Amino acid sequence: MGARFPYRLFLFAFLGWTFDFYDLVLLGFVKADVGRDLGLTPHAEAWMLSVALGASGLGGIIAGALADRVGKRTMLAATVLVYSLGSLIAGLAPSFAVFLAGRTVVGLGVGGEWAIGHGLVAEAVEARFRGRASALLQVGEPVGVALAAIAGYLLLPHVGWRALMIGSSATGLLALAARSSLHIPNVPAGARPLRAKPAEAGCSRARLLRELLAARVGGRFAKAWLLGVLKMGTYWTCYTWLPSFLVGAMHQGVARSLGWMLTAQLGQLGGMVSFGVLSDRFGRRPAFCAFSLVTAAGVGPLAFGWSWLSLHPLAFWAAMLALGFGSGCTAGFGALLAELFPTEIRATAMGTTYNLARSAQLLAPLLVERAVAWRGLEGGLSVPFVLALATAAWVWALPETRGITLPSLRGERALDDREG
Repeated sequence: MGARFPYRLFLFAFLGWTFDFYDLVLLGFVKADVGRDLGLTPHAEAWMLSVALGASGLGGIIAGALADRVGKRTMLAATVLVYSLGSLIAGLAPSFAVFLAGRTVVGLGVGGEWAIGHGLVAEAVEARFRGRASALLQVGEPVGVALAAIAGYLLLPHVGWRALMIGSSATGLLALAARSSLHIPNVPAGARPLRAKPAEAGCSRARLLRELLAARVGGRFAKAWLLGVLKMGTYWTCYTWLPSFLVGAMHQGVARSLGWMLTAQLGQLGGMVSFGVLSDRFGRRPAFCAFSLVTAAGVGPLAFGWSWLSLHPLAFWAAMLALGFGSGCTAGFGALLAELFPTEIRATAMGTTYNLARSAQLLAPLLVERAVAWRGLEGGLSVPFVLALATAAWVWALPETRGITLPSLRGERALDDREG
């Protein structure tokens, strides 16, 4: 990528995404303490996990639309500030209602940050490197989970959950750095036509609407949304419960549980980097399919043979590595969605697609809760196992976009032909 790689832009987006994900998953490690202090039932704890995921859909739609209208740098800073404020509210919450309000604010900020950061990076790099750049940016996800695991397992007993959440609000300083940077583009999509004379602007908007309808964006949106629901469902139904499964049902000690979780994150880190290389070489669809099957190969033994794994540590390490490595296909969404949607609505479409898929995970903890009540640990982990297999099958419904020039409303025909 050489000198053309946008290092400063990438760093801002990477740090924003890392602490975005840290804030989102930290609750999975501290939920038992929060539930005890606030007097929550297990059912209320499940909702506590769900609310930020649900709010992220709305946040993605709002922030994406505003980024296309007022500028990506402005909204990148705003989304980081919002999720940091949400962590502060949750950390200071005197009641469950205020805590949920804080987690809702976290979700709103988290939902917007992903699409803006990934869209900026996808637009700034060469097409032949886009998959790798997107994957490297997504590496912030396992880094964020690893930080949350360290905080949850090692710091929580000493400082408490409130201090952890208040401390995570310090990421708002990134917003100030992003807002003042001259190296992050801040030009709204389609700014020039919309700043024309009123009559010309009206014609431009009407023409934009007609072109959107003719571009068959809706079909791509629906297919990409379902892919996101299945893939993120695999992730969230596994990782929001795995920490407590390891300590509780699997009877692993805290130190060993931390080791397993960090192993999975190390595997995911390797999986993400590998996914970027393989998706640029062989295509988005084959890479998504193969990695989802690896996920199923990792979670299957955990679901159906965990008692045997507990007696064979090397097999346990292998299962956790495979689970993490297969989860690396989440690194493909940034490039894939950027390649599916035209420049004029890219931030809006990416934010809406990705975050509506993530907000559908509102039901993920509740689904696992029901499955656990039905068949215990086996039932709980069979949910991500089935979803991983479904992801591997469904990705073939999307067009192959490897190496294309990013589409615009004036150049949609080439991608439409590939869908046919």
